[in-house]
Amino acid sequence: MTTRTNRTTKLDLRLSLDAKQTLSAAAQAAHCSVSQFVLKSALDRAAETLTERQRFELNVDQWQDFMNALDAPAQIVPQIQRLFSEPNPFDASMTE
Repeated sequence: MTTRTNRTTKLDLRLSLDAKQTLSAAAQAAHCSVSQFVLKSALDRAAETLTERQRFELNVDQWQDFMNALDAPAQIVPQIQRLFSEPNPFDASMTE
């Protein structure tokens, strides 16, 4: 059973004739409209992209290297120390 959602926002898109023909052929093969095909494809790809940014997999050696890096003492970076010692616009606005 298909659940209908209230669609209130429009997305316009310019594409070449070849691209439109390819999407039309794919939508026809999937037995749906071009809009449905493009929306589903875009949402599937968006979910995949977001998952890749939220989760990563490491083998045993990579995991150990990662844990060692987390457990290592903080390193002093002179450039960052210098940056934090300089006045910043937020300090000035807090005294006014």
